[in-house]
Amino acid sequence: METVSEVIPGLMQKKQFNVIDVLQHAANWNGNVEVITNSVEGGIHRIGYAELYDRTSQLANALNRLGINAGDRIGTMAWNTWRHLECWYGLSGIGAICHTLNPRLFPDQIEYIVNHAQNRFIFIDTSFVPVIANVLDKLPLLEGLIVMTDEEHMTDDMRELGIPVYCYEELLATEGSDFVWPLFSADTASSLCYTSGTTGNPKGVLYSHRSNLNHAMVTAHGDMFGLNARDSFLLIVPMFHANGWGLPFSIPMVGGKLVLPGPFMDGKSIYDIIQAEGCNKTCAVPTVMTILIDHLDDNSLQIPSMSEIYIGGSAVPQSMIEGFEARYDVDVNHGWGMTELVVGTFNSSLPFMDELNFEQRMKVRCKQGRPAFGLEMKIVDDEGNSLPHDGIAFGKLMVRGPRVIERYYKAKESALDNEGWFDTGDVSTIDKDGFMQITDRAKDIIKSGGEWISSVDIENTAVGHPEVQIAACLGVKHVKWEERPLLIAVKKEGCDPSKASILDIISSEHAKWQLPDDVVFIDEMPLTATGKIDKKPLRIKYENYLMEK
Repeated sequence: METVSEVIPGLMQKKQFNVIDVLQHAANWNGNVEVITNSVEGGIHRIGYAELYDRTSQLANALNRLGINAGDRIGTMAWNTWRHLECWYGLSGIGAICHTLNPRLFPDQIEYIVNHAQNRFIFIDTSFVPVIANVLDKLPLLEGLIVMTDEEHMTDDMRELGIPVYCYEELLATEGSDFVWPLFSADTASSLCYTSGTTGNPKGVLYSHRSNLNHAMVTAHGDMFGLNARDSFLLIVPMFHANGWGLPFSIPMVGGKLVLPGPFMDGKSIYDIIQAEGCNKTCAVPTVMTILIDHLDDNSLQIPSMSEIYIGGSAVPQSMIEGFEARYDVDVNHGWGMTELVVGTFNSSLPFMDELNFEQRMKVRCKQGRPAFGLEMKIVDDEGNSLPHDGIAFGKLMVRGPRVIERYYKAKESALDNEGWFDTGDVSTIDKDGFMQITDRAKDIIKSGGEWISSVDIENTAVGHPEVQIAACLGVKHVKWEERPLLIAVKKEGCDPSKASILDIISSEHAKWQLPDDVVFIDEMPLTATGKIDKKPLRIKYENYLMEK
């Protein structure tokens, strides 16, 4: 092979792409396509991309008037609304960093995050003003709040918090829509999102304009969300969760209609807006989809416009996939990601799956899917040795690529190993076709008598019981086997399943030694701020359960 002695640069334009370019493109070429919001104040709000862009330019002028500079971390604590979308684009467009705050975190976590990020201002929905008011005296660097509403919905309580408080619509009303967006490198920080922090303090993940745009283009791809201008997409996943899975960028990028649920996340509200706006795609964590499917079942309803539902955040049980397909003719597409890389894999159908029988196909559909372009993936043992992709061997899931974190915000040390791989904390298998399946979080896998038991597999089988709403499987202390599985379950409303019937369901798919030693019923399952099952309080409460029996 001939040796290349000189690297020749390409002769293409060197214009930098930044996040604001997405909204500008949507305004120029799909200006009348609507963003619809079930607004916090009540009622449906409609705005086209062209008007949204003009308002975002007004916001940029207001940001300058407030003295917000490039690099400033500015918080948002808001539902999925058109105003929140304006903040996303306006803040990053001037070179500031849009820091999405999760209102479901504990007060001490919110205090830590706001102070750690050194937020100067927070854009906040009226719903969440009490959340910040509760910790306001512990936020010495915070200069003011911008309440995301109009003058009519501002209250005296909001204005008398002892800190400058601005009304969002009042700020915009005095500004023009002419704004020259600054030019800067695509590697400039764009947005900041903290992990939910189930162990230790939350950690900040600082996305760049480049990583956000790279992610948006990949997720729009046919083998991912398959987005186009004909879509009416209901964005249920919160914009404060893992950067909204990148969808607030990718949907405007393709000119699709963006439907935002605001604070209304109950089954009826989700159903109503799907029907009203003819939504054909949506995305959420499994707990929200359970709420929707329960509403549909209880009221004998259909969602004829809906064709695809995308679920991530935690494993999707087979019963949910089957339920949506059999009863509502809706394809359920499963994916996996995390704050540190947003969406990593997607379970897109491959040609060979057409030849499989129902059970074989479902086995593949329940896996988390294949890696998106640009993401490298492997599994390793405890010594770091690569394991085969045979669908049997399981090990620590490692990833790397341009959309993967290099280090956490303000961390001195890299989050990567010496070869640039990031340890996800998940345990998984990868089969010969590239389908990855999470078998557990590293801390959740159960080792009983030297044998490994997947808590995820047990949970997914248990929720296949028609009278079980949600279930968590824990490894708890055992005098003989060191650790044994214990199943914690919540009954569906009006149901009273027996322990034996649940264990019978599990025994149909698992060996006897893998069966939980007992089933404990509780009234409400603890959830993390991102809607996943929070096993930490369950472990504390039931750690010695089998030792005491």
